[in-house]
Amino acid sequence: MTPQSSSSRRRPLRTRHAAAAGLAVLTAALTACSGGSGSSGAEAAEKPKISVNLSGQQAKAGGPVTVKLADGRLKEVTVADDKGAKLPGRISANGTTWTSQRTVAPGTAYRVEASTDKGGSAKSSFRTAAPDQVNKVTLAPGKGTTVGIAQPLSITFDHPVRNKAEVEKALKVTTSNGTTGSWGWIKNYDGKDRVDWRPKEYWKSGTKVKLDARLNGIDSGGDDWFVRDYATNFTVGKSQVVKVDLDSKTATLKRDGKTVRSMPMSAGTPGGEKASWGGTSVLMSKEGTINMRSETVGLSGSNSYNKMVDDSMRLTWSGMYAHAAPWNASYFGNTNHSSGCIGMSDGDAGWLYGQAQPGDPFEVTGSGSKGVPDPGNGYGEWNLSWSDWQTKSALK
Repeated sequence: MTPQSSSSRRRPLRTRHAAAAGLAVLTAALTACSGGSGSSGAEAAEKPKISVNLSGQQAKAGGPVTVKLADGRLKEVTVADDKGAKLPGRISANGTTWTSQRTVAPGTAYRVEASTDKGGSAKSSFRTAAPDQVNKVTLAPGKGTTVGIAQPLSITFDHPVRNKAEVEKALKVTTSNGTTGSWGWIKNYDGKDRVDWRPKEYWKSGTKVKLDARLNGIDSGGDDWFVRDYATNFTVGKSQVVKVDLDSKTATLKRDGKTVRSMPMSAGTPGGEKASWGGTSVLMSKEGTINMRSETVGLSGSNSYNKMVDDSMRLTWSGMYAHAAPWNASYFGNTNHSSGCIGMSDGDAGWLYGQAQPGDPFEVTGSGSKGVPDPGNGYGEWNLSWSDWQTKSALK
């Protein structure tokens, strides 16, 4: 009875010491190697003492979980959230410490289970403090889609990202053929923070791409947290480019480097805001028949319009499209006389609409453009050199 009584008197002291150190202490009995009345003292001596760096209902998020064993070696440690998702982690070489490789998310309950090489086991739990604000993302392209050779991976954030380097470290891109690429931080057209992964050169047709955005538990800055992971995947489709020549007033679809069809067109009127963007834009979406109104692109007075437009293919956020423009038929092939879009006949626009895929580049050359679109105005990053694009990474 004496060893048991002595052990009882010592437990409260250990608990007070652990609380003072900010640790949760776990104690569990080892399974006895043999029976008999003389085994209780040995069992008490071999009870493992395991500590966890997080405890209570308001634990701090954003850091790893650390589990330490005072004596002996850890055999296995599991830390899982209330949805059953486990944090990956590793046991140190000396067997005394397990550290998670992911950080804990805010507003989440976790359960810790640990076992030792001598058969002991222990359990604990804690909950992290709720976040002040949650940051969410919009991914492009969508999961399981097929896209053109100029489509970047694009992540737009609901709230500003101040910890750009930490966020970028959590983004993993895998390609089926080892494509070289880089993340770049830009401002989306609406002013939101955005980060895109652009290949050094156009994708090769058939490339399979996967993104794992392991953001859960990362503070984007100013106590603005991510509380989940994100993922998307896509396949690169046909290798095709639309060449738009402002001088010859033609649009030509090339596939695998060969001309498929060349079509007369009329682009934006040179010399002002009605001019078309030059450089490279990327087909963002095929929107079909839409209502186009001049006020949405800052035109008014004699330049105003309000039309239902067929076979509309969006190239920039600022309102540049390729589309059917039968009202402009007299200018096709001879004069650039639109409000900035690339207009074609009903037949040619319908044909191109059927052939084009989101992610196809539209390469606009010739005189009379108003320059190139900013990287965040659609997918304008292709107007930057590879070295200039790389400087936009937070890790370079």
